[in-house]
Order: sequence, then C-alpha cells, then structure tokens
Amino acid sequence: MAQQSVNIPIASNKQMEFEPRHNKKLCLSALLAMLVLALPNSVFAQSSNDEQITFVRLSPDQYRNSIRDIFGESIQVSGNAASGGVREAGLMAVGGRRLTLSASEVESYEVLALDIAGQVLSQSRRSTLIPCSPQNEIAIDNACASEFISTVGLHLFRRPLSENEVETYAEMAAAATSSLGDFYVGLQAALVGMMVSPDFLFRIERSVPNPELPGTRQLDAWSRASRLSFFLWDTTPNPALLEAARSGELMFEDGLNQQVGRMMTSTRIEDGLRAFFADRLAFDRFDTLDIDTTLYPKFTKNVEDEAREQTLRTISDHLLNQEADYRELFDSRQTFLTPALAALYGVPIPIRQELGGRVPWVSYEYPQDHVRVGLLGQATFLSLFSHPGASSPTLRGKAVREHLLCQTIPPPPGDVDFSLVRDTDNPDFKTVRDRLTQHRDNPTCAGCHMLMDPVGLALEVFDASGVYRTMENGAPIDTSGEWAGQEYGDIRELATLLKDDPTLTSCLVQRAYNYGTAREPTRAEVQWLNATHVQLRNDGVRWRELIQRISSNPDFYTVPDSAVEN
Repeated sequence: MAQQSVNIPIASNKQMEFEPRHNKKLCLSALLAMLVLALPNSVFAQSSNDEQITFVRLSPDQYRNSIRDIFGESIQVSGNAASGGVREAGLMAVGGRRLTLSASEVESYEVLALDIAGQVLSQSRRSTLIPCSPQNEIAIDNACASEFISTVGLHLFRRPLSENEVETYAEMAAAATSSLGDFYVGLQAALVGMMVSPDFLFRIERSVPNPELPGTRQLDAWSRASRLSFFLWDTTPNPALLEAARSGELMFEDGLNQQVGRMMTSTRIEDGLRAFFADRLAFDRFDTLDIDTTLYPKFTKNVEDEAREQTLRTISDHLLNQEADYRELFDSRQTFLTPALAALYGVPIPIRQELGGRVPWVSYEYPQDHVRVGLLGQATFLSLFSHPGASSPTLRGKAVREHLLCQTIPPPPGDVDFSLVRDTDNPDFKTVRDRLTQHRDNPTCAGCHMLMDPVGLALEVFDASGVYRTMENGAPIDTSGEWAGQEYGDIRELATLLKDDPTLTSCLVQRAYNYGTAREPTRAEVQWLNATHVQLRNDGVRWRELIQRISSNPDFYTVPDSAVEN
C-alpha cells in the first residue's frame, strides 16, 4: 500500500528546561512535547498492501463516553478540546470524515490528556486501573509498562497494538521515568502519547477489497466493532464486542447478529438514539444560540438546557419505552416538563421536590384543544431556528425541509434586500406574513420562500422563545397554509399532514444510515434503503426495528472506493 499523507499534527512545539525534583506535572508537560514529536505515525502500523484506511474524527461526546467506559465514571473530563465540526449531508457525523486537527486543537487534547492520565494513574486508582505493579516505583520496569500499554491500548485504539507500537510507547515511558524518577509518571507519559494519537482521536477504519461486491471494500473486524458501537451506543466497543472482533465472529452473519442482538437489549441504546437525534436536529446550534433575554425573560440558560433535555427525553420515551411509531412524534400531545418549561408554555403541572437539586421532570399531556403538539411545538425547535430578537418563519420552514425531509434549500443570493422583512415597525405590513408576502414579489426569492415560509408561518403563534401568542403588532396572526395540495388552518393540522408525508420517514431511514456509516449511501444502498422504508411504513416506523435492520445489513460495513479515494 502506498503511504498516505495525513494532515494530523500530533504535538505542539513547546520547549522548556526542567528539573526533575521540582514540579513533575510541569516537567512532564515539557518532556511530552519532545517525546510525542518522536512518535511514529502509528495509523499505518498494521496496514498491508491491499488494506486502505479512512478516518472519522470522534465527536466531543464520543471522546467523553470513551474515557468513561475505558477508565470508569469517576474520571472527570473537563471541557472539550475539539472546536466546531462540519455539517455535511445534513449531519455532523458525515462531516466528521472531512475533519483533521489543527495545531491548537492537538495542544488542547494534550492538556486534556495530561489531566485524565493524572487521574487514571493517581495513587487511589492504581490498584484497579493498572494490571501490574513495578518492582521499583522510581525505576524503569519495561515488563509492567508494556503490560499496561497493551491492555489500555487495546481499548484506546479499539484494536490490539503491534509489537513495535508497544515498544515505542514503552520507550516513551522509560524516557519519562528516567528523567523524572517516577515509574507512574512514565506510564502517564505513555498514556498521554496514546491519547493524542490519531488512533484514539479518530475512528480509523481499515478495509480490504470486497470480492462479493466489486467497487466496494469491507471493513476488518476491529473497524466493524467500532462502527457498530459508535452507531448503537455512541461510545467505544466494550470488551465483549472487542472479543467478537478478535475471534473473527463479526465477519460472519451469525456472529454479527448475536452482537447486534446483545447490544440492542442494553440501556445504552438510548445514548445512541440521543446522539443521533441531537445531530439530526442540529443541537450544535445551541453553542451559538443567543435569544435576547431582555425581550424574552422566561428563556433563561436553565430553560435552554431543559428544553434540549425535554426534546431528547420525549423522543427517547416515545421510541424506546413506548416503542411507538416515529410519525406520531409530530402530533403527539405527550411530553415531559419542568416547572420552568411549564411556565414558558403556560400550562399547569404539579410541583414536587427532588433530592440532590435534580430537575423535577413530570410527564405531561396537553389537552385535546391545546395548540402545542409534537416536536415542532417545543422550545428547542422554535428557539434554535429563530433570530435573537424575533421569530423566523423562513428559518423554521427551512429547518423542516432540510432536517426533517432531507431537502436542500439553496442560500439566498448575496444582493437580496431584506430590509422590508426586518422592518417590524412598518404600519402597512404589521405581521411577518405581510412582509414576507411582499418580499416574495421579488422573483429571485419567490421559489425558495414558497417552500419555506408556509411551514414557518404556521408556527408564528410561538415567539422566538417558544411562548404562545395570537397577535403581532396588534394584528391577528394567520397560521393557515397549504401542504402538498392540502390546506391546513394551524400547526395541529399541518402536523397531521406532515406525519402522513412519506418524505418524513424516508428521510429518517436515510439519515440513520448516513449517521452510522458517516457517509452518503451508494446507489445499491439507496435501493435497500427505499425497500426498507416501504416495509417500515407498512408495519410501523419503529426505531429499534430500523437500527437493527441497518446494523445487520452487510452493506453497513463496507466502504465505497470513492470514499477511500477522497
């Protein structure tokens, strides 16, 4: 195999003189800057001539989940080292295949790794997290260091380390031990080295030509384990899955189905569901959400956090606990509320106290005549797709088209005049419907706005924070419109029409597949997805059935040659 160039810097250029008897943490940081620079690029350590490699960067949540599951829940991960990702084909997960690491991000990962490694190798945790004890705590012990590196490396790299890799990290530990006079500080150096390696920070997918499907490549067993685990559980493979990879079981239908069945029964399936919907519904926009609390005093930071949890809790309960049809999420009246959310929505809920300062969530069902229904009536969607000081039918309609229906709305031309739309004090155009109707007189804008605005206008009874209203500038708000040739009067009627649109469910099927593979499907896979969609629409679009079908499909563990080349 020809060597591939990888734009992944793995250390910062820090130079510092150090004295072993003084601040060991500071000295270790300086020493690491030199030792890590000397590490070989281990990504290709086990590559054969016919093997090729693709990369998918871990999300911040996947990083934290992996640390938790490898070292235990007591290890604290303070902050995120990675900056914002890239949304491609509607998903951050697909954009993760395009990401490298900047020098500043790598330095941040090194700082984070130093802190985590210090916790792992602290005196209180050594007996449980290290499989051996050195003969002398102030001297080099290559045998014990190698045992630790091999054991931990299997879980960090999601594959066994080669002999050369173990030797390299053992030498790193020995150099730190020799300089700083502490065996455990040496292990800390080796652990940091592994944690800033691309083998940990990226899902390294190794593939070989698939003789049964020319033009595609099939993942090896270790890469299959990673793809499956991050899809279903949003975390690194657990020991049982790694053992199935080591034995080769994952390369056969029976062994794969056994692992999928085992993982489907775990409560961690909820972690995977939450990760998928947080990505699909663009929760990354919360990082830059800036609703003006002067105009919307009920929308505090706590309400923002609780709104996000409300949406994920509602989806999880509906799809996992009730095992209900996905389509019913859009006209369902069942949800979960806190006192603050209930105040925002203007509904009464029983107040109860919970120990430990936990948020007192209660199950709630809106009355039959209540205008607020489904996911589109929640503060999450309504606030994420608004301006800081005003609601936006255009943003909301665009979000429905792109995130829920997998349709693409092109950006507006650079020379479009939005002054009329923004002029909320214009006495001739009191409501946003009036202003948008006038704006659509521009033929350049009409086509896209006809797709976006009617959906968003049905949601205009909710302001930028999600509070219900009936008037704008003293004029009544008109929420009527037309969907696929059928008229509706308000959001409740629109939700029913949207729920019955096959595009809604075909988009879910496609997005779930794209999320798991971190790529768009091939032509052959599109045919399978279409057939799956038809079957699910007839029998019920249920989450467990969908992800089980995807996880058991051999095509899910392939890589198109085009993906390797890119």
